[in-house]
Amino acid sequence: MGKPGRDTIHEFVPEIREQNKIDMVIANAENAAGGVGITQTTAEEMLHSEVDILTSGNHVWRRKEVIPYLDSDAPIIRPLNYPPGVAGRGYIKIGQVMVVNLVGRTFMQPYDCPFRAMDKLLEELTQRPKIIIVDFHAEATSEKVALGWYLDGRVSAVLGTHTHVGTVDTRVLPNGTAYVSDIGMVGPMDSVIGANTDAVLESFLTQTPLNLSIGKGDRLFNSVILEISEDTGQATSITRLDKIIRD
Repeated sequence: MGKPGRDTIHEFVPEIREQNKIDMVIANAENAAGGVGITQTTAEEMLHSEVDILTSGNHVWRRKEVIPYLDSDAPIIRPLNYPPGVAGRGYIKIGQVMVVNLVGRTFMQPYDCPFRAMDKLLEELTQRPKIIIVDFHAEATSEKVALGWYLDGRVSAVLGTHTHVGTVDTRVLPNGTAYVSDIGMVGPMDSVIGANTDAVLESFLTQTPLNLSIGKGDRLFNSVILEISEDTGQATSITRLDKIIRD
């Protein structure tokens, strides 16, 4: 979430990678630029902080200057189930790992069906990697849980993003798919999902549009660590790793 989130990634991701022997880091960059959208500059800042792949969501188009970057070779993806003809790609393969981005429909826009979009992708892949990780950028926990069960045994992990509030339901489903309803947020802790509290309260009280500004002060680092078998592609564990950075 904005510069506080990017600074936190820069400070902690290299350390976490080393301490936990992490092979790959995936970050949702949906709100990296001023809290809404992403630019090439903010994307590259995160990639230079030892993040390997960037996912996004419903705000990916908010910064129009990122559109050519989405069509480049950079490791950044947008939701697979946007209508045909939009910029970018919905999945990326690096080595034996494929990361897929989906966006939900409940309480959101009438996107193409994420369930059927994932079915189509899995059917069409001629060389399917063992490890497939899905970032499901969705509002409703019911829709996220449903997709987790729908893909159980067919992908390695279904990880929810979008609400900025980390959930406590990390588990490995019966057929080997790691699941969490929402990873959470990296950004200001004393805020309303990363935004300045006073501005958000004024918007709720007056029903006027919100002029988004990023919160300040202590920062939150929400994440999950996955352990996945390279032989089977099944997850063996999913663990929350959360930090509070006192400023």
